[in-house]
Amino acid sequence: MRRTWRDAEFCWALSMRIFSALLFPTAFLMMATAAEGGHELPVYPSYYPQEIRVEPVEPGNAARLLATGKLHAYVGRAPAFAGDRPEYVHDIESLHSLVVLSVNPASRLARDEDSACAIVETMTRSLTAGTEGFVFHPYPVGPLHGDFLHHADLADAAKRRYPEASTGRQGVSISDVRVRARGELAKRLVASRRQGTAAQWDAALDEFVVADLVAAPVFNLNGWQPAPWKKMGWYQAYRALADGLADVPSRRRADEVAARLQKGDYRTTVEKLNLERDLVSLLTSGCRKAVVGYTVKKEYFSAEFTSGIENIAFDSHAGLNSAVFIRSVKLKDLPWNGWLRLGVATKPAAAWNPVAGFTDGAGRLIWFMAGDPAFFPEPYNQSWSVNRIGGVQFTPGE
Repeated sequence: MRRTWRDAEFCWALSMRIFSALLFPTAFLMMATAAEGGHELPVYPSYYPQEIRVEPVEPGNAARLLATGKLHAYVGRAPAFAGDRPEYVHDIESLHSLVVLSVNPASRLARDEDSACAIVETMTRSLTAGTEGFVFHPYPVGPLHGDFLHHADLADAAKRRYPEASTGRQGVSISDVRVRARGELAKRLVASRRQGTAAQWDAALDEFVVADLVAAPVFNLNGWQPAPWKKMGWYQAYRALADGLADVPSRRRADEVAARLQKGDYRTTVEKLNLERDLVSLLTSGCRKAVVGYTVKKEYFSAEFTSGIENIAFDSHAGLNSAVFIRSVKLKDLPWNGWLRLGVATKPAAAWNPVAGFTDGAGRLIWFMAGDPAFFPEPYNQSWSVNRIGGVQFTPGE
């Protein structure tokens, strides 16, 4: 049957009547159930890719997959690029380890506290020239700790002391110090020094990986979260240096102050900050053990358009292996869904359960996806970030 323009006009008019009949009741219902909305809602959904794949990838293969857009991010370590990496492959940096210098109590050079301090000063001063991957910082609280501003003056004073000549200490020649180095970086730092043995050494240089220093099962059960102070400099200093306090009263005092900070046993913020400074000052008052610097970890992701990712957030210590990364990462080509591909440097080894497992790198990453906590740690401090829900008030000490 041949259609005319009048037939088309009739069909259009009928369609408009049907549209109007549906539109106005709908509009009435929308007005009757109006709610404040817009883009700034009190509920912020995470991006939730429809599929997240985590697989072990060798560093060399990770570089190739990142460059070809077949891997969105490589979690845990730097990939091994054969040449210059593509400009759309970006990196992020997070705190990796603390480098700690220890003095052997049985050393012939450390007869008393003054001679032990001479060893520490001599060794520390020899490290100021730096080695690739090492940041000289002779104070346990650094720029990547959430409480660094509370200690900045003390850190600056400690750093200024070492380039100058030692005063008031018995001199020790660097050639006399037998050094025991543990860890790849520590061995590179003391490569030209006199090497000590497991039984005979004067000073030891160790690299304490932050994740191991504050290790505990990372899980969420009924909203429970790991201790937030694990990212604070005072807590990591306590974990690294407390056993180096030579006298019992100093160790007992350090334990008491650390316990008060963890229990929230203080009345004001000023009292809390003074307790933190007192604790670190106590931990650094002796010379049997000292932090001389730290290292950073680089991780890489693809920001290629359009197959890369964007909206990158990461933790100052955990890097990409953190809840804030999983909750914020967004694929460029798909705004809400999509297929996220992540590589990890090591194969899964720990049990996958929320009570005793998820303790290795792959397990932690998977639990951050499946656990869906109501809160997760702030990227740079000990506070909490809400997962999708806003308007929460925190009460200190609770």
